[in-house]
Amino acid sequence: MISIITITYNAERWLERTMKSVLAQTCTEYEYIIVDGGSKDGTVDIVKRLEPLFEGRLSWKSEPDKGLYDAMNKGIARATGDFLWFMNAGDEIYAPDTLAHVVAAATDETDIVYGKACIVNAEGVKVSEHHKVTPSDLQRKHFLNGLVVSHQAILVRRSIAGQYNTSYRISADYDWCIRAVTASRKNAYLDEYICKFLTEGVSQKQRKRSWAERFHIMRAHFGLLRTLWAHFVIVLKYPFSIKY
Repeated sequence: MISIITITYNAERWLERTMKSVLAQTCTEYEYIIVDGGSKDGTVDIVKRLEPLFEGRLSWKSEPDKGLYDAMNKGIARATGDFLWFMNAGDEIYAPDTLAHVVAAATDETDIVYGKACIVNAEGVKVSEHHKVTPSDLQRKHFLNGLVVSHQAILVRRSIAGQYNTSYRISADYDWCIRAVTASRKNAYLDEYICKFLTEGVSQKQRKRSWAERFHIMRAHFGLLRTLWAHFVIVLKYPFSIKY
């Protein structure tokens, strides 16, 4: 079973599209968990309205949290499925048969299932693919190139996932993915879109903070020299990379 986890906070504009993408799945081997940070808008009303359609597969809670990654840790703690899949408010499972493809790939020997992400804007229109090339043979070393798999496009076996390091405010997903791939016995690649990832743009301030956190994370996992060399290569490639 797959534990699909959605984190929300004042997400009335986005949540319904996410929930409906889960409801649209032809495969029902999932539990759906919504962790809301105590929204003040109509987010909870949307959850309550759509809850009966999930026929008992949806559980949710709304309470204050200490930020995104604290909420994601709450989702992990509540999950009972074999694999974790984060699909936050505004993101969508790509197509009605996507979950069926994921479940077929999730064998007993597989610890990670991953695929491609389609980047969409607020209107749901495709902007680009993920700005990093997703490798078909995902390995720990690939993360020297940054977050090479969109966080919405990777499912990790719950038994190896661990929790997010909440000392990171923006890039804890990068650290989490590296740790998961390091612990994984086998990774299964789906050569297809498995999610639509909503982007509303990133401020320059956030981008700089993200770079600083990722440098720290990369250094912790790979050491200073490999990190410096990797950043030298990234800087050379940056003018030619896709931005979103």
